[in-house]
Amino acid sequence: MSSTEEQIVKRLHERFDGLTIDIQRERRIWLEAPRPIFLELLAYLYDEMGFTTLGTITGLDSGEMFQLIYHLTHTNGIVMNARVSAPADNPVFDTATDIFKGATFYELEARNLLGLTILGLPEDNIYPLPDNWPKGEYPLRKSWEVPSRDGQGSDKAAERAAKIQARKAAREKARAAAADQGEESAEARAEETAVAQIENTGEDRATTEGSNNG
Repeated sequence: MSSTEEQIVKRLHERFDGLTIDIQRERRIWLEAPRPIFLELLAYLYDEMGFTTLGTITGLDSGEMFQLIYHLTHTNGIVMNARVSAPADNPVFDTATDIFKGATFYELEARNLLGLTILGLPEDNIYPLPDNWPKGEYPLRKSWEVPSRDGQGSDKAAERAAKIQARKAAREKARAAAADQGEESAEARAEETAVAQIENTGEDRATTEGSNNG
């Protein structure tokens, strides 16, 4: 094990209480911090430790908890996966946009697709959902179900909702895998493949239905 990772862990434990840190392998560190100190931790990683690049943010619904994982990259290639959690009945987080300007769209995705509260984000922005998306519907929550078809134009809405859910799930899986590997090209290839498979499935379904109707 490289001493660099061990030195990073030592510095973090000396600076912060309440951290859970694991060196997964060379150049891969996972840590979890309580919400009250999470922004301070991110600022310290950015200002004092060289983790200046935010690769992506992964949002997770475990059922009882929601999690945000900030995948940060050091100038020497070490990836720090910094995780913060909140209970499902009170999923409140704080925006990191004052530290990482590029966090905005990642956090909007997590908020609007998982139904989180992320303090400091613009409230009227529902990216990446369409403008007419029904309020209170969060397509990446485990408990979410595709709206039922009522025969009044909801077929397309339901199909679009299902496609959004599948595409975003595939994208988050690809991001997490790419962040762990430290390869942006791998992420792009994985996401491209996943989205293509989803869209092809939709085309196959339409072809089958058309054949049946004929």
